[in-house]
Amino acid sequence: MDFNQVKELLALVDQSDLTEFDLQMDNISMRMSKNTTSTQHANHSNEPKSLIEATPIKKNDSIKSGASLQKDEVVVPNKSETEAIKEGHVIQSPLVGVTYMSSAPDQPAFKKIGDAVSVGDVLCIVEAMKLMNEIKSEVEGTIAEVYVEDEQVVEYNQPLFRII
Repeated sequence: MDFNQVKELLALVDQSDLTEFDLQMDNISMRMSKNTTSTQHANHSNEPKSLIEATPIKKNDSIKSGASLQKDEVVVPNKSETEAIKEGHVIQSPLVGVTYMSSAPDQPAFKKIGDAVSVGDVLCIVEAMKLMNEIKSEVEGTIAEVYVEDEQVVEYNQPLFRII
């Protein structure tokens, strides 16, 4: 496959309704993905809302080409948002992988919102490099929030559950 064929394939995928495209031929492996604004927003919506709101954000009101910022505004979280972050214990992913909320597709989820949790209870499984890693509770309490969905890819230290 030469450069012109790759360009042509890129143009075809760009003009189509496809959002992802994988090609594997002989010694070539190619993956194309259209990152749309709504997809990126949907991925971030799984993060804990209180953590998103609590992060100071610099907002740029006007920029002249080649010039520095004219006006900066820092958004600081109010006290109730800060307290919401401190309430409970957040279980984070110890590795990058795919989450599974049950032991098999036809089985019920290990834990869901409102379920009681004891230390050592399995909350979910994170698959990494074909190894299934059970994520166990470090604290006792009740599941207040579930930040991930079944078969979602998670990053290192990404919040999975909040237990109160």
